Amino acid sequence: MAIEDTFNTPNQSLILPKVNILTMFRLGLFQMGLSMMAILTLGVLNRVMIQEIAIPATLVALVLALPSFVAPTRILFGQMSDSKPLLGYHRTAYVWVGAGIFAIAAFLAVQVMWQLNSANIGDTWIWTSQTIGWTAVLGLVFAVYGLAICASGTAFAALLVDISEEDNRSQVVGIVWSMLMVGIIVGAIISSSLLQQLTTDAPIETLQAAINKLFQIVPGIVFCLAIIATVGVEKKYSRFFNRSKLGNREDSITLSGAWKILTASPQTGFFFTFLLVMTISLFMQDPILEPYAGQVFKMPLAESTKLNVFYGTGILISYGITGFFIVPRLGKRRTIKLGCILVAVAALLLGFSGFSANPSVLKSTLVLFGLATGFVTTAAVSLMLDLTIAEAAGTFIGAWGLAQSISRGIATVIGGTLLDVGRRLLPDNLVLAYGLVFALEAVGMLISIGFLNRVNVTEFQTNTRKALASVLESDLD
Repeated sequence: MAIEDTFNTPNQSLILPKVNILTMFRLGLFQMGLSMMAILTLGVLNRVMIQEIAIPATLVALVLALPSFVAPTRILFGQMSDSKPLLGYHRTAYVWVGAGIFAIAAFLAVQVMWQLNSANIGDTWIWTSQTIGWTAVLGLVFAVYGLAICASGTAFAALLVDISEEDNRSQVVGIVWSMLMVGIIVGAIISSSLLQQLTTDAPIETLQAAINKLFQIVPGIVFCLAIIATVGVEKKYSRFFNRSKLGNREDSITLSGAWKILTASPQTGFFFTFLLVMTISLFMQDPILEPYAGQVFKMPLAESTKLNVFYGTGILISYGITGFFIVPRLGKRRTIKLGCILVAVAALLLGFSGFSANPSVLKSTLVLFGLATGFVTTAAVSLMLDLTIAEAAGTFIGAWGLAQSISRGIATVIGGTLLDVGRRLLPDNLVLAYGLVFALEAVGMLISIGFLNRVNVTEFQTNTRKALASVLESDLD
């Protein structure tokens, strides 16, 4: 192979325009759609399955965590998007195909859920051949949903690396992730409005019709948002070819070569562990927040779904402030530490709010929790995008996405299981039962700071560059 082929960059100018603010907001539409889907699964289905259908919380948590447990495929999808263009694009087509699949899978999951409800005769959960079978099918559908999220989400995050520079990366993250929170708010409002007619004792037929309508409308909107968000962006702004020593080679880095680069620096392991512990701690309340509102604060389904508006508002405010003002002044590492401490305090306040049984107190505390979450996630994602190299950006983003996804799955299981344990140990005090989850969440956030202290970006970049040179030399031999 000729050397000039190695650096072939067809249709790529050495000088590319910087991504503008309007495009950043447009890209954010994809994240907005993902958060709307999250509302459907962790904001609606968890409440319906745990409270209305009375499926054990541990089982619900396991099923809802399956999309996270297929997250190891993020590394594969990331490497594929680095080395194997789909329909002529390294990132965009993966985003579109994945979005189409997860939109369909979400609707199918609801239909299987109704079959599972029909198979369970009686008010209490009973394991039969039918319930076991439909549970397995439900798990399979959620696994497919997760694979599609992995493919589209990893390619999208790699696209953000491709189109951004170090000096505007925190702004890109701030705006795009702000739109994630807009999606939470919009998704919660749409869900709440479509479920508004439901009362706490609504018959299952009425509930089924309303949920089906919700899962027809929202996934369709989300798929359209994915198209609008990314169309034309890669072609106009991507620096992939200009940055990459591989250019458009057909024999780009193999999966084994990408793995060698990925594991070249111990810093990769330190940051992976930090992401794991931080994300587990940050999202442990996800599967239990709506049931908490329903059982402790006596809030109906539509109102508990709307809690995400208050949480999302806090994060939205924090994202804008953190990305443009806090991170540039404090730096990424110090901002993350501050955010971890604030999240720990806010988690404890969520637990204590249960003693008031006042929905207004819960909503106010969720705004504070959102503000704290925005601090830590904006800085952590900015640092995550720094810990990549152009030639294997998709692979590294896949690894960081793996840490985040698998930890969200673990967090979901821990949250649901700990709630079951708490309700068994403290059957007469639901506030303390739920409080166990919030307390463990606070402890985990403080522990994650210790792993962050061991991360060194300069050492990471030096080690991975050496590994990259070694892989390229072996490929040319």
